[in-house]
Amino acid sequence: MKPADVIATKRDGGEWTSDELQWFLTGYLTGEIADYQMAAWLMAVCLRGMSERETADLTRIMAESGDQVDLSGLGSLSADKHSSGGVGDKTSLIVGPLAAACGVKVAKMSGRGLAHTGGTIDKLESIPGFQTDLSLERFMAQVKRVGLVIAGQTANLAPADKKLYALRDVTGTVPSIPLIASSIMSKKIAAGAKNIVLDVKMGAGAFMRTPEDAAILSKAMTGIGRQLNRRVVAVTTDMNEPLGMAIGNALEVKEAIDTLRGQGPKDLLAVSVALAAEMVRLAHDISLDEAVRRVRQAYHSGQAWQVCMDWIEAQGGETTPTGPSLPETAQKIPVPAPQTGVVAAINALTIGQGAMDLGAGRAYLGAPIDQKVGIVLARRRGDHVQKGDPIAFLHVSHLDHVERVQGLIQSAFTFSDQPVAPLPLFYGRVDEDGNETDLQSWLAAFA
Repeated sequence: MKPADVIATKRDGGEWTSDELQWFLTGYLTGEIADYQMAAWLMAVCLRGMSERETADLTRIMAESGDQVDLSGLGSLSADKHSSGGVGDKTSLIVGPLAAACGVKVAKMSGRGLAHTGGTIDKLESIPGFQTDLSLERFMAQVKRVGLVIAGQTANLAPADKKLYALRDVTGTVPSIPLIASSIMSKKIAAGAKNIVLDVKMGAGAFMRTPEDAAILSKAMTGIGRQLNRRVVAVTTDMNEPLGMAIGNALEVKEAIDTLRGQGPKDLLAVSVALAAEMVRLAHDISLDEAVRRVRQAYHSGQAWQVCMDWIEAQGGETTPTGPSLPETAQKIPVPAPQTGVVAAINALTIGQGAMDLGAGRAYLGAPIDQKVGIVLARRRGDHVQKGDPIAFLHVSHLDHVERVQGLIQSAFTFSDQPVAPLPLFYGRVDEDGNETDLQSWLAAFA
């Protein structure tokens, strides 16, 4: 084979064989295929797309390029959850305990964040003593004993994806559904779970800006699941506004813990219950109504809270009778409402940028973060405020950038003189068979 011939196949609208994809990707990893050749390959994909079979082959090859976790010993009970990322998205910290309390074996490898706030691992490392660098033996032992483990991704998990993404980032080839879907799914496939629930964020603070685009990505990822013998369901949730009230690592952990104790925001609980119920449904092969019933029982009985404490302690985190010990900032500064009116919208992306400016997120890979800082909203869409009322509080370690961030947060709020209805939490769902299910009948299970 010749690289130019393989590239030309897609350029001319053809379809690659599994062998051609294997040869090209392997050659890129070994250095036999140059960056400029892979860049041309990526652009051909962006312009011509990939079939479901090609996308699944690409995903499998990337998953097999490094370490793979064998969860076959857990049978059909192994499950994982992935979010496409958002502002204030701490659902993994709630969904994991809820699903594990229902007998699901939740084995999750997560990464660190880039941009708005930290990733799941950054959030968990705000708990003093919490260990995210686990050996495979400890990882497996904990999921069998506790039912839940969340650890950092190994350096050699889907290395082909890491190398490809770095090139996509500098060649204008990031916005391609097959490349996005295979990138996400290669890490989930390598992590080994039989059942995978995807939270596809949509809106101003997400990569997918419309429900239609989110549905296309959801279909691509569930299609990969069918091709690679995984049960995958994707739920599209709102990210026009932050999820919950807290944005920032330790602040989000606190809000997740409060939610498990019955004191959290309703939107965060609703999304978490929906995602956990999907995991329970897949793992136990039961109806959604029954899965929702079990999740609610685990929540109201305190079982999920107890699993959460067992999980944190198993990974070395320091706990108290009311939850884990968490660091706090010395200063909490209000952001005053710039005018009187009804909050009509809160731009998630702008809020996320404010949190990053305070030090809660990373401007570049490897940058340090301050796990204590962040933003806690004081008002939500539909609330009436008087000029000067606090609409948010900045949790800061120092006063640098405070005035600028206050202005940024004020600009994220839009006001109206008329009542405003809440945004939907859910926009769509694609099940493991690739069906776009009737959202109203699906939502009926949560009524």
